[in-house]
Amino acid sequence: MQENVTGEAPPVDEAKERESLQTENAALRDRLLRALADAENARQRGERMAKDARQYAIADFARELLTVLDNLHRAIAAAEQHPAKMADDSSLLEGIKATERILTSTLERFAVRRIEALGAKFDPALHEAVMQVEDGEHDPGTVVQVLEDGYVIHERLLRPARVAVAKRRQEPPSGSETVIHRADDGLADFET
Repeated sequence: MQENVTGEAPPVDEAKERESLQTENAALRDRLLRALADAENARQRGERMAKDARQYAIADFARELLTVLDNLHRAIAAAEQHPAKMADDSSLLEGIKATERILTSTLERFAVRRIEALGAKFDPALHEAVMQVEDGEHDPGTVVQVLEDGYVIHERLLRPARVAVAKRRQEPPSGSETVIHRADDGLADFET
């Protein structure tokens, strides 16, 4: 290679160096933008986690209180089934009802709400099917009985509702024998 009179490198090397610096600059700019995006994502994720922690911090405690609420409901239902026995203890029943109302109100203040399951379409995200019941009155897949109330906190499931779900009645197969019991002689007749 020939040297310039001034002792500088030829312009070809300068162009290559400029191109190399521009490529390196673009790569560094890309890394910087990615790092900034990662930092922003981390900040947003942290905010989301802090919000979730505030909203759902009492979830375990609320879940435990649901057992107390269930027992209060059972006590009220048992007392109302036997009003004659509870005549002397009516103030006790009123106290249990008041405690149940206060506990329900307190849970609602913290966004714990009961799932309205009876008559609703079965939703595996909210309901736990404990059994199926043959029912001609309701569409298959409809909740016909609530065995234990379910609850949500904000929009997150706290406890699923334990339910009985309607299923289509089983029709006896055609052409099979049906036993008809007659009361008069105790003998059974068969239909085909």
